Amino acid sequence: MSGAVDGLVDQIRHDLADNADPERAAQQQAYMKSSMPHRGVTLPQVRTLTKAALRDYPLTDQSELVAAVSTLWDDADYREEWYAALTVLQVPKHRRWRDIRLLPLYEHMVVTGRWWDVVDDLSAHAVRELLIAHPAEVAPVIGEWAHDDDLWRRRAALVCQVGAKGATDQGLLRDVITSAMTPPDAVSSDFFVRKAIGWALRDYARTDPDWVRVFVEEHRAELSPLSIREATKHLAGAKATGE
Repeated sequence: MSGAVDGLVDQIRHDLADNADPERAAQQQAYMKSSMPHRGVTLPQVRTLTKAALRDYPLTDQSELVAAVSTLWDDADYREEWYAALTVLQVPKHRRWRDIRLLPLYEHMVVTGRWWDVVDDLSAHAVRELLIAHPAEVAPVIGEWAHDDDLWRRRAALVCQVGAKGATDQGLLRDVITSAMTPPDAVSSDFFVRKAIGWALRDYARTDPDWVRVFVEEHRAELSPLSIREATKHLAGAKATGE
């Protein structure tokens, strides 16, 4: 690793240790149902500490970004190091380096993170950003994830367009939802997949409620009650786009 990467990682770990709260850590670990221990540092604190460390140890190129994120992620002893890795990845000044070459890193983080807090954050920000910027290359990968045997690849495919609004690829959204829910299997029946289907539809209903209404009616027999309930949560008061 470069001196900047070493310094950044060491500073983040030192600051997390200095701000540790054992009582809060126990509560956080219980809430997250995590086997990985927590430091007891809140997410806003993690982000503040990480950004301060980046001012002292700025990264200079994509290779340093990948090295810093990978080290914080793969060598993490505490869950806050994962949150710090996501913060390092997603700060606006690093956007110039977040290109298609980072997709394998994102996939690695999805399948090793394996829980909603990190998978959702990564998918609805970093993966979404790549999908919008490089649809021809990324959309086929997302399509593969949607029917993968790995639960978290499937969830990532479902939520990676959350927040895309008008940039949402409707065809891809339809494909990933139908792929994720059929044929029925242990993964498609999992709570985290059923919830993600509903979340993806509920989010897009803010942009195109008519599309979501039609989709839900077309697939009502295949969608779980949880997915339908989530998808239609705000549709009753949503004005039809054709009115």
